[in-house]
Amino acid sequence: MNKVLKYIWRFLIFAILTVISQIGGIVYLIGIVVSKKIRYKMYGKSILIFSSLYLLITFLIVPLIAPLFGRQKIDTNSHLKPAGYITVLLNRNYVTGETNKFLREISNRLMCDKSEVQIRYLDACFPFIKGFPLLPHLSHNDGCKIDFSLVYEDESGKIVNKGKSLSGYGIFEEAGEDEFDQCKDCMEKGYSQYDYPKYLTLGSINPDLRFSEKGTKELIEAILNHEKLRKLFIEPHLKRRLNLTDKRIRFHGCGAVRHDDHIHVQIN
Repeated sequence: MNKVLKYIWRFLIFAILTVISQIGGIVYLIGIVVSKKIRYKMYGKSILIFSSLYLLITFLIVPLIAPLFGRQKIDTNSHLKPAGYITVLLNRNYVTGETNKFLREISNRLMCDKSEVQIRYLDACFPFIKGFPLLPHLSHNDGCKIDFSLVYEDESGKIVNKGKSLSGYGIFEEAGEDEFDQCKDCMEKGYSQYDYPKYLTLGSINPDLRFSEKGTKELIEAILNHEKLRKLFIEPHLKRRLNLTDKRIRFHGCGAVRHDDHIHVQIN
């Protein structure tokens, strides 16, 4: 019975690590084999071996293999950075070469304009296998989709390139009293999952920051100026608040989750 429970436990760990990072489950199995080969006894040996293998494979091996699957690690620069290192650590920072070029050109435009706004990206896609789901997202599976953080400012109105949650998700810019509340409307229609990102913050930070209408609009307009953009999702009340009229800015539907904590961009 204990042996059966051990294998069930290992399967659960394998499944969870695979779902959140794609490669974590495989690395976990390799770690079990390596741990058995190393007979030296020490506290936390298995965890140390797994962590070492995971970091080695994530940062040295995966970037070399991903191009064989049509994916590239996102190139960063002074105006294009991950919103948090969780995205990088979990291999959620891979896109197609075309998407990488798209991101590079948008960030270069902001750089040339000497903008204070940085593109702070959240989840993109995994490095391997087209169609492999990047949960909890519904469509981040082809290397052509990526999420951006909203832009925030401090109490003086200065743009601050920081977020309000550790994950970058789940802290919402709610609809005002005079704005249509799409979230409330979807929830009343029975789409209870619509505000589930509130459970994915991993912790709130920088409580004094406030939503920057100027900075977020500047970011979105830079994205809209690129001919490769196909769709951009934000919550309808933010679209109206920022006075955005481009037809590529769309409502994602009640079957998805709310987009007043991030911007979803796709080129295909």
